[in-house]
Amino acid sequence: MTFSQIILKWYAENKRELPWRNTRDPYKIWLSEIMLQQTRVAQGLPYYEKFVSAFPTVHDLAKASEERVLKLWQGLGYYSRARNMHATAKMVVGSYNGKFPSTYKELIKLKGVGDYTASAIASISFDEPQPVVDGNVYRVLARYFGVELAINSSEGIKHFKALARELMNEDEIRDYNQGIMEFGAIQCAPKKPYCLHCPLNEGCMALQKNLVNELPKKLKKTKVKIKHFNYLVFLDGKKNTILEQRTGRGIWQNLYQFPLIESEGQVTSEVIEHGISESFDAIEVGKPYEYNQKPIVHKLSHQHLYTTFWIVRTDGLLDDGLAWENLEKFPVPVLIADFIKSFKF
Repeated sequence: MTFSQIILKWYAENKRELPWRNTRDPYKIWLSEIMLQQTRVAQGLPYYEKFVSAFPTVHDLAKASEERVLKLWQGLGYYSRARNMHATAKMVVGSYNGKFPSTYKELIKLKGVGDYTASAIASISFDEPQPVVDGNVYRVLARYFGVELAINSSEGIKHFKALARELMNEDEIRDYNQGIMEFGAIQCAPKKPYCLHCPLNEGCMALQKNLVNELPKKLKKTKVKIKHFNYLVFLDGKKNTILEQRTGRGIWQNLYQFPLIESEGQVTSEVIEHGISESFDAIEVGKPYEYNQKPIVHKLSHQHLYTTFWIVRTDGLLDDGLAWENLEKFPVPVLIADFIKSFKF
């Protein structure tokens, strides 16, 4: 059997039952692909089900407020995906009369849709012979053919795309593309792949050369930045607090947060008091104190946030204060959502 025939046979026998595999609806295929970028299936599945329930069609998603979209997305990370997804829904409704383009060439014009996503939708929904290359496919191809080019280098990206195109089964492109991705997720897994019972093991170069744990190769990432976040949790006598919306580009754009003071390192209560007097001079407060004496480390792909929540109580009433029980309505970073759940008055 050829490489593609082995993949198709394996997929027919081992594929997981997932809701987006029972449809050709490009809207649902698109939703699943956006949500599963940099996300495991087990984590993404509940979000997919929530979104399909809340927004059964692209028209429903386009009409929704960004705040509601971000709230449903809360905890899935990489929030630019959600904002791009919302913008794309509006574009599909406004420019394509609510119907997704049926070709790779048109799909790739949509916001947040790159080569992989366009290829996936075109092949899975419309049977267009386009090869998909995601992290799972990179791993399968790198190991089987013993390719040591970095998968995140320009040379590597071109090589693997050409290799994927050469291997794809055009007649059964829908199942083949889903099959090779599934094979990489389950059989040729990142850690502890099932090489002994792998149907490709006889021709696998990585297995022959003892390179399974070395491939695929990646160029080293840029240095991770360290940031120190100090959140001011104002509380008045009626259990009101203050939330602000993050503006500008960057992480957590348009999500809500407690007022924030960034610092070079851990700070004292005196520094926090000074920050409060500069920005909230109209509010008379008691001495702020740390809710968590040891910073909570929140790791993102490009930065690590060392976070302290400072409790700031006032005897007066906060102007435009927000009732604590209403905080759950606002989309917030998971770091803040966890604090809200754990905080006791």
